Amino acid sequence: MERRLAAVLIADVVGYSRLSRLDEEGTRLRFQSDLCTILEPLFREHHGRLVKTMGDGLLVEFRSVVDAAQCAIDIQKHKAAAEDERGPDGERLDFRIGINLGDIIVEGDDIHGDGVNIADRVQGLAHPGGIAISGTAYDQISSKLKVGFASLGWQPVKGIGEPIRVYRVLLEPEAAGKTFGEKKGRAARQSVAIGLAALVLGVAIAWWQPWTLISSIDSAQRFAYPLSDQPSVAVLPFINVSGDSGHDHLAEGLTDDLITELSKVSGLFVIARHSVFALRGNATKIQDVAAELGVRYVLEGTLQRTDQRLRINVKLIDAASGLSLWAERYDRQYADLFAVQDDVIGKIIAALEVKLSEGERDQLARIPTDNLEAYDNYMRAEQQGLIWRDVETNRQTLAFYQRAIDLDPDFADAHAGIARVAVDVWRNDYNYLWSAAVARKIAYDAAGQALKLDANNARAHTVLALLQLVDGRASEARQSALRAVSVQPNDAEALANLALVLVQTGEHQQAIEDIERALRLDPSPSSTLELMAGIVYYTARRLERAIPLIESAREELPKAEAVREYLISAYAQRGDQASAAAEAAELLKLFPDSNLTYYSYLYDYWREEDLHRHLFGLRTAGIPEWPFGFVGSPSDRLGPAELQQLTNDKTWVGTHKNGTSFAQFFDKAGNTAYRSSNTSITGRIEVKGNQLCEKYEGYFLDRMVCGYVYRNTANGQRSADYINVTPQALKFFSIQQ
Repeated sequence: MERRLAAVLIADVVGYSRLSRLDEEGTRLRFQSDLCTILEPLFREHHGRLVKTMGDGLLVEFRSVVDAAQCAIDIQKHKAAAEDERGPDGERLDFRIGINLGDIIVEGDDIHGDGVNIADRVQGLAHPGGIAISGTAYDQISSKLKVGFASLGWQPVKGIGEPIRVYRVLLEPEAAGKTFGEKKGRAARQSVAIGLAALVLGVAIAWWQPWTLISSIDSAQRFAYPLSDQPSVAVLPFINVSGDSGHDHLAEGLTDDLITELSKVSGLFVIARHSVFALRGNATKIQDVAAELGVRYVLEGTLQRTDQRLRINVKLIDAASGLSLWAERYDRQYADLFAVQDDVIGKIIAALEVKLSEGERDQLARIPTDNLEAYDNYMRAEQQGLIWRDVETNRQTLAFYQRAIDLDPDFADAHAGIARVAVDVWRNDYNYLWSAAVARKIAYDAAGQALKLDANNARAHTVLALLQLVDGRASEARQSALRAVSVQPNDAEALANLALVLVQTGEHQQAIEDIERALRLDPSPSSTLELMAGIVYYTARRLERAIPLIESAREELPKAEAVREYLISAYAQRGDQASAAAEAAELLKLFPDSNLTYYSYLYDYWREEDLHRHLFGLRTAGIPEWPFGFVGSPSDRLGPAELQQLTNDKTWVGTHKNGTSFAQFFDKAGNTAYRSSNTSITGRIEVKGNQLCEKYEGYFLDRMVCGYVYRNTANGQRSADYINVTPQALKFFSIQQ
């Protein structure tokens, strides 16, 4: 083993994995052709030694750094000419090149050590088709070659204790002999001294204020949250610069997809969609954005579509220094959208030096659909919003998802989107889009189809977890929720749903940890996430954390029953009876049929102690036992024999409390058929003591629901002989003769 000073050149193919997926054999042949016809002849011409190839990369040693730099310049010029001949629509095979002058360790024909490691790190900061060099290389060649340089300043690099100076080589003739972005002389030395002093001060402050990040540029920059141990990234909403708002959904869709794909990487910390979109339109500095979201790196970009051409500019910025780690400009066909996404994701992962597992590589390599029209409809659906929206918006959302599926039946994400809407309709017992029976079936079927097409679809696993939880299959729900998070560890929604499953099965501490991570990933959470977080804290008996979150959700969701319901019980349990009573009055205005019996069935999958506590809070605030506050006289209640006679080959006709007319037939075998102006269903009945119990497949969470029948003896209460009270209805009826 020997040590010596050497110039090291490392070249790496840009987007090699993506190119290989498109044409593995062709990409390898092109690489070998470049190696034989361009690279190796130039290495020999400039006295370089090819040490080894490393997959799609090359390691070359030179005795002279001038030779190394001139060789790199010639390579990129030859490559640019060759790729330009392929035309604008061809898949380019470009190289990034990094050069360092430093100490290396020689073992046989191989070399390694810091001199090689720095060249490798510097290579990652070069543009495609470009060259980056270390400060030691720059010092030797800055006045010897007819090129220019752009200083990137001092860059922290993985595996090297101290930051290193980095420069990009500028090949444009007008840049020759110039260095841009670098301070000179005494002023520069003073700036370095001031920066070092600020850094020392920053370390001291950070020791007792870990949420504060001090950079050499801004020693007063305060972050709102502790920085993650992992590289933390916020993808800001891409800006549509097409001049046509009809392309806004493309910019938003690109943003969404980058967030979603990066969220699959366990080695990253990625801010959720809602929080980054909440900053849209705010003219703030990148450092301010990073401080507000608590991230080290920010990705920003623009999108322009003209006919079938797509122009995308994207830049990854280190907020601590304000410098760009890399920037790219894509001028491609619209059909290349997924290739652009793949390239951007690959560059982020490379720039932040994140190691991918095999499963993560497979997930990132997966293309959601080959049909761009289907993908366009999917993006439109995603922009509509998924839950807690008005009926018309949900209908539009579903129409876009369905159109995407019609165009590509194998589009797993579109199936999962339909499942996500359906499960909320069913879980919350809504009837504005589908009956509960239909919603439940659609949710199961759509989630199942999504998982059949993509076994790692996080949203489908989340939907399945919610279905299983409400169905009383807690263990299966937990496994599905864990699977969703393992597939997409940075997905705030998946984490929140896992927390919900855990807290409702008694794992309070772990649920709190998961919901706190979800809120950290989404520091400006949607009202839906605020409500879910509030429910988790509420169930875990952390009222001081639950109430502010649910109150905040109420501002955005004033007509959401669940928001009022949880606030009522939380206020009552805290001892604030006045606030609890006020919320109860508002709930009964919005939903006059709210009642404790209904909630006892709706939440029968909860742990008994949690349900008892919840109902106690609602009861003390004034929520009645039955719909519309109905209270029947025990003397008027029918007994078992009378109930049997009343439901044996009989037909009821009458009206609901709200005035809706209905008819209900009972045969001798315990079957029943119910019909109103908007409902026609069949089910089963049982008489249990003094109660009449009914079950309609798929309705009211498939529960057997029980109520009472009373003689109508009260004056002025409809011209009917009987009153049937259930958790869902108050019906006045007589027997059809």
